[in-house]
Amino acid sequence: CAASRQATCIFGCIPVPWLCDGEQQCPDGTDEQCVGVPGHARQAGECCAVSSVCGTKKVQCPGTHHCIPHWELCDRHQDCEDGWDEEGCPQQPCLPGQWQCRNRVCIMAEWKCNGIDDCGDSSDEDVCAPCTPGMVRCDEGKCILESLMCDDKDDCLDGTDEPSTCGKWHTAAGCCPSGWGQGEGSHRPCNCLPVCSCQVCSARVDIRSGDLYWLAFLHLSCSRTHVPCRDGTGCVAQEYLCDGEKDCADGSDEDGCTQLCNTPGRSHSSYPCGLGSCVNASLVCNSLQDCADGSDEGGNCSVPCHRSCTHLCYPSPQGPRCWCDPGYRLAEDGLSCKDIDECTELGKGACSQTCLNAPGSYSCGCLPGYLLEPDGRVCKLTGPEPKLLVAVQSEVLSYGLRSGHEEVVLATDKDRVVFSLDYDLVERKVFWMDLATESIRWQDLNSGKKGTLVKGVRSDCIAVDWLGRNLYWTDGVAGQVLATRLGATWQGIPEYTVVMDGDLDQPHSLVLQPLAGLMYWSEVGTHSRLMEASMDGSWRHVLLAQGLGWPTALALDLPTQRIFWLDEKLGSVGSAHLDGSSVKVLKLPWVRSPFAAAVCEGQLYWSERKTWSVQQVDKASGKNRTVLLKRHGQPHGLQVPSWGGPNPALPALLISHPAQPCTNGCAKSNGGCAQLCLPNP
Repeated sequence: CAASRQATCIFGCIPVPWLCDGEQQCPDGTDEQCVGVPGHARQAGECCAVSSVCGTKKVQCPGTHHCIPHWELCDRHQDCEDGWDEEGCPQQPCLPGQWQCRNRVCIMAEWKCNGIDDCGDSSDEDVCAPCTPGMVRCDEGKCILESLMCDDKDDCLDGTDEPSTCGKWHTAAGCCPSGWGQGEGSHRPCNCLPVCSCQVCSARVDIRSGDLYWLAFLHLSCSRTHVPCRDGTGCVAQEYLCDGEKDCADGSDEDGCTQLCNTPGRSHSSYPCGLGSCVNASLVCNSLQDCADGSDEGGNCSVPCHRSCTHLCYPSPQGPRCWCDPGYRLAEDGLSCKDIDECTELGKGACSQTCLNAPGSYSCGCLPGYLLEPDGRVCKLTGPEPKLLVAVQSEVLSYGLRSGHEEVVLATDKDRVVFSLDYDLVERKVFWMDLATESIRWQDLNSGKKGTLVKGVRSDCIAVDWLGRNLYWTDGVAGQVLATRLGATWQGIPEYTVVMDGDLDQPHSLVLQPLAGLMYWSEVGTHSRLMEASMDGSWRHVLLAQGLGWPTALALDLPTQRIFWLDEKLGSVGSAHLDGSSVKVLKLPWVRSPFAAAVCEGQLYWSERKTWSVQQVDKASGKNRTVLLKRHGQPHGLQVPSWGGPNPALPALLISHPAQPCTNGCAKSNGGCAQLCLPNP
């Protein structure tokens, strides 16, 4: 293995940062175990010994007890005596239009001072203007929100937002901050206590000088879609309550759920006991105490049932009561029963695609091109195995979403980075943004032939209109969305058009809906928002402008007619109907630096630049997180194309969707245009 920058695994070498990261890379799991001999070459199995010496916020110089922060690795300064922290660092200078970080990672020049840690060591942000009001600067230079202080999570790379004084109501300056009063009987110059109850109580602080220490949260503050755990260590989404999985560290989201009458999915023929729990109505007045408080027995249990109940009648301590068969609930008159619309009440939890309600029941269905699984709820694609296209540094990988089979389908020069990418369903071509040459290039996956579509462009994201035969891209610096023909050939003169210009506030991620002739994009400038417009730039309007931080990755899920986004600033996954309604947001701790996203069947996939990985979660619940790929390089573009023969037919889903007729006027004969045709539905 390369010097001391890698660790030995039974099958080869892995990067040192992968040791003890909670995910098994060595087949025998030694990269997550705690054995090893201090002082010898790094081996999988010794990482926990390092953590025990330096703690979780620092790394140990080999053969010594000297500890340095993670962000001092590859910072062009020798911090370990033997120079270990600077060994094996990338030496390749950055390309034109790029900026080199302190850790030698190259990023696009316009990403510097954009409020996002693109380098991973915050060096692209620590030389910028002073932090804005409401934010403070970490020791390593990064600006973070004041509310992130003392939240038991390292938001600063060096952990200076979690000092040992968190939770201590003490100021060294000898005076109380505004809104705080002096307690009685204190021997300190000032004993500060809160004057009134608040969600987060804190004081302005200079982290470097330590003149004023931060005050811990008095009450955990959760968003309106989340609820706090009993131990106060975190928040969980409301839909996680009583779902059979312990999401809180103390398991309080599952406490007492087996007996709660209002647990989702519980039969409406349950009888409420006096303490909030419930039992089946058939157990009431059976001469046995089934409720803990005995409230299911006695009283008027002996009164016979003579009521005109539509379904069934049962005796109760309050007298005879009507109850209903499964799939029904008791009407307001207390006698009749009305059908439960499970499709509405259970929402996406009922069926993964289409749901049909029936008297006392419901059934799930699938769109053309999908097959219903034996569970009667989930739809799976028919035909060839769906595969994920992922750009990792200078390569594009194909990953089988069922087999896990990996294959390199495209490789460029080692000094070039495959940035954003997309796929043409019709001609099986991969298009990508080449940062080195400022060009959009392509490769035919059938013949291997390569070409250049357009040069002299800078793009954050590209998207293919496989139906109208155009390619779109965003330019965040210029604030534009542009387009060119897929069949264009570079002849020395740029052939493209500006589709939208003017009031776009740093457009970033872009996705297309070719059949409908619509496009969606995110803006991450002064005011983040999700936008929608026709693919000719008309009919532009705001889809969503509330509750967004930095929505850096978008994905469409056409079977459910929803748009998904990953928010780097808020660490969350959000989704909404394509009309902007039915918004749902889930905070997920592993969403840190998302670049691109895709949806296939019931899963959401995205690329993470900070952890050099591609991950997946259940698109509805955000659970069952899995790391699919982890490579020696940052992943960027990501797509789930339709794989088939040399000339695959268009996906059955897209040509047969009854709720999505084709309104793309450029689909036939290029709309009658001699050159570029932009659809206007």
